Amino acid sequence: MNIDVVTVSYANNTELQELIGLLNAYALDPMGGGEALTDSVRQRLLTELPKQDNMFSLVVKVGGKSVGFCNCFIGFSTFAARPLINIHDLAVLADYRGQGISQILLQAIADKARQKGAAKVTLEVLGNNQVAQQAYRRFGFAPYELAGEAGRAEFWQYYLNTDDSAG
Repeated sequence: MNIDVVTVSYANNTELQELIGLLNAYALDPMGGGEALTDSVRQRLLTELPKQDNMFSLVVKVGGKSVGFCNCFIGFSTFAARPLINIHDLAVLADYRGQGISQILLQAIADKARQKGAAKVTLEVLGNNQVAQQAYRRFGFAPYELAGEAGRAEFWQYYLNTDDSAG
């Protein structure tokens, strides 16, 4: 099985369309919300992703077919005074799950994070997504806790009054 991990060039329309297609497949999955991306979101992705300099996206190809992806944001850890990488989206097409594709993606992300001098890689995962949690734990991720008495960190959100505010 020939597997390649490619960094998406947001300036390349073909690669960008491919990424958006994978993102839409993830959005259609129950763990991605179960609804397709709206046309307006897809159009904004085409124009807004090329403007981003604080993120990167990777696509995994098996035999030339794109089967998985991740979108990662570059942040900054004030406690470490170094960059951090947050995995915002990571998904593998259903027919390719269970073949180690997520581990390949996670390794590629960790490699990029090291190249950027990052202190850590973070992500969010749904509480009921046991398959993803198992994959993340297998790689070495764990829930974040400062100290036992403080409890686990939780990911919260506040929607602004805008169209297409999901995600």
